[in-house]
Amino acid sequence: MWNRVELIAREVFSTYGFGEIRPPIFEPTELFARAVGGDTDIVSKEMYSFEDRDETSVSLRPEATASVCRAYIEHNMNQLPAPVKLYSMGAMFRRERPQKGRYRQFYRINVEVLGGSDAPGIDAEVIEMVMTLFARVGLLSVQLEINSIGHSAAPVDGKLVCRRAYVEKLREALIEVKDKLGEDSRRRIETNPLRVLDSKLEHEQAIIATLPRIGDHLCDDCGKHYAEVKRQLELRGVSFRENWRLVRGLDYYMRTTFEITAQGLGSQNAVCGGGRYDGLVELLGGPPTKGIGFAIGEDRLILSLQEAGKGGAVQGRDVYIAWLGEKAQATAIAAARKLRDAGLRVELPAVEQKFGKALGQADRLGSRYALILGEDEVASGQWTLKTLADGSQAKYSEAELLEFLKSNKGP
Repeated sequence: MWNRVELIAREVFSTYGFGEIRPPIFEPTELFARAVGGDTDIVSKEMYSFEDRDETSVSLRPEATASVCRAYIEHNMNQLPAPVKLYSMGAMFRRERPQKGRYRQFYRINVEVLGGSDAPGIDAEVIEMVMTLFARVGLLSVQLEINSIGHSAAPVDGKLVCRRAYVEKLREALIEVKDKLGEDSRRRIETNPLRVLDSKLEHEQAIIATLPRIGDHLCDDCGKHYAEVKRQLELRGVSFRENWRLVRGLDYYMRTTFEITAQGLGSQNAVCGGGRYDGLVELLGGPPTKGIGFAIGEDRLILSLQEAGKGGAVQGRDVYIAWLGEKAQATAIAAARKLRDAGLRVELPAVEQKFGKALGQADRLGSRYALILGEDEVASGQWTLKTLADGSQAKYSEAELLEFLKSNKGP
C-alpha cells in the first residue's frame, strides 16, 4: 500500500511538471527556528535537537519546507526556469504524545512551488493536483477547506494593515475572555494569537465563534487574491468549503491556506495541509521568492485507505513454477528469468516439492497460474500451465507460453 501510494504520487506529480528533491534528515536547529518560528510548539517543545562535535545545535527535521527552501538558496535554483516545482518523500520527527495517526517518527509527501509569480491560478493548480492524487488512490469522503490569512507586511503610514491589524484585534478580543480559556490558549495570546483558532478544547468553541474573523480584515490585494483563488478552483471543478478558522500552525504561511480531511481517522482526520509562503526564502537569506506548497501525512493517508478496505491484501504472483527433478530445475530457473524480464511476478521455490504441495503453496500466495515442469515437460518441450481460479490447464511450447502470459499479465 505504501509503495502504491508513492508510485501514484510520483506519476501524478510528473504530469504537473514536478521533480524529486531529497533533503537531509537533519539540519542546523537555527534553520527551523527561523523558518517555522521560535515561538511555535514545534520548535519550543517538539524538535529532537542535539549538540554536534563543534558544539553547534542540529535537529531532526520536523517538516520539509524549510529544508527545501535552504537547498533552493544554497544551490542557486532561482537561476532555473521558474517556477521550480519540487516534491519529496520521507520521515519527519516530532516529540509528541503518540496516538493513532500521530507518531514521533512519521512520514510525509511534500510539494513545493518556488519562484515565478503569486498568481492565484498557481494556488488552485497545486490544490487540484493533490485532489487528483487522492482520487487516484481511492481516498473516500475527502473534504477540502480553504481560507486566506492575508499578509504581514510593514505598517502603512504608521498603521497596521491586513494580518497584523487583525492579529491585534484578535489579541484584544482574547484578552477580554482570557479567564475562560485553557492554559495553552492563554499563552498563545502573546506568542501567536492565530493558533487559538486551532483549539480543539470543547469549552473554548463557543468563545472562538464570537471572535473577529480575518476575512473581514483583509487588505484589498489579499481580498482580490482570495476571490480569484476560489474562482480558479471552480474553473477546475474542485469543490471546497471556506473555514475562517483555518490558519495553519507555522509562522511562514500567508494568504492562501488549505487543509484536506478524510474518513476513518477520528479526531486526527487531516491528511494534507498547505498554503502560500512568499516571504520564506527571503527570510532564510535568499532572494525575494514566491512560494506555495503542501504536506501529505502519509501515515494518516494509509490508515484512511485501510479503514476503507483499500489496502492490506498480500501481493499475489502471476506465476508459481512447480518443478520436479534436476533437469526441470535448470529449465525452471531459465523460465523464471525470462518471465521476470517480461515484467511478470514469479515465485520459484528453491527446493523440490511434490506437485500437490507446490500447488497448495501457489494458491496461498495468490498466484494466477502454476507452471508445472517435470521431466516429461522438459523432454517434450510442452509445458503445462494451470489456471488456479478454475483448475483448467493447457500445454504450450516455451515461446507460446511466454506470449500467452505476456498478453494476460495481471495488474
